[in-house]
Amino acid sequence: MTTSFSGNGFKRQSINADAWAMLEVARREGIETVWDRLEKQQPQCGYCNLGTSCRICAMGPCRVDPFGDGPQKGVCGADADIIVARNLARMIAAGASAHSDHGRDILETFHLVGKGETDTYKVTEPEKMRRLAAEYGVSVEGKTDQEIAADLSWEMMEDFGMRREKLPLAGRAPKSRQEIWEKTATYPRGVDRENVEALHRTHMGVDNDWVNILLHAVRTSLSDGWGGSMIATELSDVLFGLPTPKASTVNLGVLKPNEVNIVLHGHNPMLSEVIVAASQDPELLALAKEKGAKGISLAGLCCTGNEVLMRKGIPMVGNHLMQELCIMTGAVELMVVDYQCIMPAVTETAKCFHTKVVSTFDKAKFPGAEHISFDPHHGMEIGKKIVRMAVENYANRVAQRVNIPVNAAPMMAGFSVEAIVQALGGTPEPLVKAIVDGSIRGAVGVVGCSNPKIKQDLGHTELTRRLIENDILVVVTGCAAVADGKAGLMVPEAADQAGPGLSAVCKALGIPPVLHMGSCVDNTRILVLAAALANHLGVDISALPLAGAAPEWYSEKAVSIGTYVVASGIYTVLGTAPPVFGSPNIVKLLTEGLQDVFGATFAVEPDPNRAATLIRRHIERKRAGLGLAAHDPDAIPMPEAELMPA
Repeated sequence: MTTSFSGNGFKRQSINADAWAMLEVARREGIETVWDRLEKQQPQCGYCNLGTSCRICAMGPCRVDPFGDGPQKGVCGADADIIVARNLARMIAAGASAHSDHGRDILETFHLVGKGETDTYKVTEPEKMRRLAAEYGVSVEGKTDQEIAADLSWEMMEDFGMRREKLPLAGRAPKSRQEIWEKTATYPRGVDRENVEALHRTHMGVDNDWVNILLHAVRTSLSDGWGGSMIATELSDVLFGLPTPKASTVNLGVLKPNEVNIVLHGHNPMLSEVIVAASQDPELLALAKEKGAKGISLAGLCCTGNEVLMRKGIPMVGNHLMQELCIMTGAVELMVVDYQCIMPAVTETAKCFHTKVVSTFDKAKFPGAEHISFDPHHGMEIGKKIVRMAVENYANRVAQRVNIPVNAAPMMAGFSVEAIVQALGGTPEPLVKAIVDGSIRGAVGVVGCSNPKIKQDLGHTELTRRLIENDILVVVTGCAAVADGKAGLMVPEAADQAGPGLSAVCKALGIPPVLHMGSCVDNTRILVLAAALANHLGVDISALPLAGAAPEWYSEKAVSIGTYVVASGIYTVLGTAPPVFGSPNIVKLLTEGLQDVFGATFAVEPDPNRAATLIRRHIERKRAGLGLAAHDPDAIPMPEAELMPA
């Protein structure tokens, strides 16, 4: 059933009509949401917001008041600089660990393929595997795909250990960038080595030089960006296929009122791939019809959704802040979760409806969910079991509670680096030419989460609109991609919203002005594309008219991502302030001092229109530095702050 809702009461929380409708359901039925819980937390701890609270040992917890008459040092003697540095380094280590552990899971499955111990997975992209083998020095002559997979996976496992002096995939960066990492002792070695060392250094009584702590935090983030996350992306392509442009749909309207709806939530594509296959099983489709459903429908949420969207065209039901709200439609039979960004609250929301929540990875269990341990040896068997549970639950749906409030919006997804280069005719030269002649002023990666502290999707969509209307190409991943898709910015017709130069390029190629490059780990695709452009031009990445932005980030993973992007030479604007403002020294380092070290810095600007101006000024400076036609950056006016336009 479809309803209409004005949403006037909920415009403070979201810009989206589907969210407004479900928030009305929550209000009417007394169901708690993420926004309710945020409100109950007010006021949040000021010391924690500043980054000056410390609880890493039992002499504490301590807090430092750098701006008042309170304590200036913790019990151990750590001042604000040390405490903020330790906390930031631990955030980066946690985020890098999360994404790199994702990469490890994919690698272990790839190794099973090489050993012939799974009949669920196979090498889908042998040519990409061979290119990877060449980067790792693995011989492919006379070998079968399985033999190459066995040898390559064994070699790639060393990326997580301590034998490496340098991660092989970091060799994709320009030589000048690698020299910076060597000079600053931040060249990433083993993924696990950097994360463990980060935790060791930040133990009480170890590294108490805040600059030294942060330099290692940079190295830790680089082990994620040019290691763990890049491995996850590359091997996902090898196993599941290269993403190519696909038309799909997005928002709560993708749920089907007369079909079994399964929502795929989390970040790892291993299970979601087999769920897609299992949902097409003739026996299960027949069972669905027997239960009164017309079919079985899948919808993605967060980055697991992005993975199957870009490879299979599976529609997206929403991003991070929609996970409770999609259950409130009353149309979801089962939400299957793996790990990362899954709120424990989903099981409580599910209790109010007929929805089942099934957890699948032993490292991520949820009270109230049914746990089915995922084993890649038996992936298809497990996938069919989960789909069967959803089908059998269809009979428990309450028709009167089904409320699918909007029609699905179209979007185009699946722009891997390979797909972008193919669209350009097999070489980056057309993109370079468009940048040189000014048709495209530059490019920006708008990435990251959705955060209830910011009106849902406002930061992503407003920033994107301001950039494309000024001829700046936007590439998106993760929750940002879902936001821009819902806003109609990721279809070829959106070229009409772009400036004349970008619009002409997009229309000539038949592409949107906003290109979907995948999930959060796929931010590494942006690194690879940036490195390819820099190598093509014979310059460092920091010389290019590029920028990054995370308007609504919330997670530790985002801190790692932002750090490795800056350390790779790309200026990055954050919409939410990280917990560092208790140390003016660290704030100055991150927003100014890193320029002298890595050729890029962070900026913090909550207002997306002002953030767009900062980015435009930066891009024009980079164009001038390359000798390209540039506007006067200081002549680009800074708009007045307007964080919540109607």
